[in-house]
Amino acid sequence: MVDTKGITILGLGPGDPNLLTREAWQVLLEADEVYLRTRQHPTVTGFPNDLTVHSFDDLYEAVEDFETVYTQIVEIVLELGQRPEGVIYAVPGHPFVAEATGPTIYSQAKTLNVPVRVVSGLSYIEPTLDVLGVDLLPQTSMVDAMDVMRMHHPLFPPSSPALIAQIYSQKVAAEVKITLMALYPDEHEVKLVHAAGTKDGMVEDLLLHQIDHSEHIGLLTSLYVPPLGENTAFEDFQELIAHLRAPEGCPWDREQTHQSLRPNLLEETYEVLEAIDADNAPAMREEFGDLLLQIVLHAQIAAEYGEFTMSNVIKDIHTKLVARHPHVFGDLELDEAGDVALNWERIKSQERKENGQTNKGILDGVASDLPALAQAQAYQDRAARVGFDWPEIADVLDKISEEFEELRVANGKDAYIEEFGDVLFVLVNYGRWKKIDVESTLRSANVKFKQRFAHIEQKAEAAGTQLKDMTLEEMDALWDEAKELP
Repeated sequence: MVDTKGITILGLGPGDPNLLTREAWQVLLEADEVYLRTRQHPTVTGFPNDLTVHSFDDLYEAVEDFETVYTQIVEIVLELGQRPEGVIYAVPGHPFVAEATGPTIYSQAKTLNVPVRVVSGLSYIEPTLDVLGVDLLPQTSMVDAMDVMRMHHPLFPPSSPALIAQIYSQKVAAEVKITLMALYPDEHEVKLVHAAGTKDGMVEDLLLHQIDHSEHIGLLTSLYVPPLGENTAFEDFQELIAHLRAPEGCPWDREQTHQSLRPNLLEETYEVLEAIDADNAPAMREEFGDLLLQIVLHAQIAAEYGEFTMSNVIKDIHTKLVARHPHVFGDLELDEAGDVALNWERIKSQERKENGQTNKGILDGVASDLPALAQAQAYQDRAARVGFDWPEIADVLDKISEEFEELRVANGKDAYIEEFGDVLFVLVNYGRWKKIDVESTLRSANVKFKQRFAHIEQKAEAAGTQLKDMTLEEMDALWDEAKELP
């Protein structure tokens, strides 16, 4: 009999008893008993006849969530491993591939100075590659369905294939499908792989939206997701920009700096706003790409200068968003958007104190380069979050009347300019009360004026008339005509 003092973690392979390793078979032949994470594995049917088999299947039936089941299994196996005879603990596949208990038992046994031995087994991966006829390299993502179910968006790059393990029920398939469809089209062609490594192995070609309707889903089912297409991942874009900046890249791109690209960033931002104002989805798609180019290019330059990397940028904003949403990622309960905004300011104030920025006020975070209307609205929004606001919108209307009267009686250019600014500022406040984006509203009004005036120009040209030769009444008539156009 083999010495089993301590813990032996044994891989049972993908399901066919013939695929047990010689080492694993020898351990089972010489053992008196074995503990299985689950009996629901085809390899168990090929065990030696005189082997006493225990399993933890009763825990799966008694406990609702897998994490608690795995925690209890780990505790029991560690306890069994400290018996004089030790324990053999067997799991499907390989002990360290898509197996939550194996690595945990291994690390905790080391901490407790309990001898631990790992007997490898074929994982589900090798026979899955066999039936698919694909290579794991260069970049196939290996993913657990339990992780995908908890996500709202896939965490792996779509330009590479992915193999998702443990699609063990139609319910799991449905949850995985919902997450994947946040990125992949409903009609994306995928493959369900059932019982790979057993005599019942098969591949089912389906469209993504169909996977939870498969009648073949079982404990040995996984999902193969082919690439969405070349250059569809953020990492692909980063590589492109890095290439453009490389010695063999583009001379123009290599010469750029944060300062030289500043006008480009501003221009692209305004083009994005123009597309949004027009509610033009194709234009938004294009302009968002142009804006993303600027961001990634700046991050690449910063990486070359040793300032920071894109990973730093993403990590920082991720940390900030989690910290500022305790009502989502913590225990704080907030139901109203206004309460969320107020708490946001409290958190930012605390962050400023922790960063030693005690002299900065809540308005200091508003960019000085914002257009004046947008800046005014941002100032007013932030002040209102901490209670500096009119009690009622009627008070704002009264203030508008007051400011217009002060403008009417203003004496001298300087006074007129000041009062005119006050009128604009209070009009912005009224727009804020009405939940109007005043900057976008004025931009829309500008567009409308441009279109209507262009109609006057076109009509004048068609009539062979110069605008300067037209009367105001004639132009007003064409303006009214333009107002009736769709």
